[in-house]
Amino acid sequence: MVEQAEATRWRVLVVDGDGDVKEQLRSAWVRGPLDLHHANDIATAARLHQAVPFDALLLDTDQMTGPGLSWCRSLRAAGDDTPLVMLSGHATEIDRIVGLEAGADDFVSKPVHPRELQARLQAIVRRGSAGEPPGSPARSTEVIHFGPFEFNLHRRELRKGPDPVPLTTGEYAMLKALARHPGQALTREQLSRMARGRAFGPFDRSLDVQVSRLRRVLEDDPAHPRFIQTVWGVGYVFIPDGAPGPASTGTPPEPR
Repeated sequence: MVEQAEATRWRVLVVDGDGDVKEQLRSAWVRGPLDLHHANDIATAARLHQAVPFDALLLDTDQMTGPGLSWCRSLRAAGDDTPLVMLSGHATEIDRIVGLEAGADDFVSKPVHPRELQARLQAIVRRGSAGEPPGSPARSTEVIHFGPFEFNLHRRELRKGPDPVPLTTGEYAMLKALARHPGQALTREQLSRMARGRAFGPFDRSLDVQVSRLRRVLEDDPAHPRFIQTVWGVGYVFIPDGAPGPASTGTPPEPR
């Protein structure tokens, strides 16, 4: 079974002076995918984000327009591309332009329905995750458990119990692509684009060889894999709990 609480609950830092925005979001969707945290000023927000980076930032600029813009600029100048949404009840068109030019990903005018605001945050976080270069750490704080393994995509770290399991960049990228789509048969073309950033060549056996090597890392019996199974005529499927995959699943001879 995959435990993806971290993957489905994105950590969002809400920066507003009185906490009203955070409470409106929390009351609108208690069981939603956003794990909300609060800072009442920019200094606190910067300290929290530096300690444990968030998946998205929501900044109410009504009380902190100047410091908020400066923080946004400093984040982008430092190469931090965490999705950031600015929220204001008194914004002019110029304010919106200045906010976006400072590095904000979206600028929302109040009043706005909390559900719409959550939808905007979710869309921005998803776009950020989809744009990750192959082999790079996940921007969101994803931890996936399967069998005896804990796979931390944000830290690029695989553990079997307490012990770290070394992964090459290629192995990490392949496992990242598969683990994010549990139970879904992925074609070699899909895997090549997700894990390698390029199209799959019809005579390219290196992808199958890479899967074979990853099986040797994960499987007790690579010839009869539990986690990464072959779907004949399609590609591969990640089965985190060892349950049977699609009907056409089988295991071909190991590539040489």
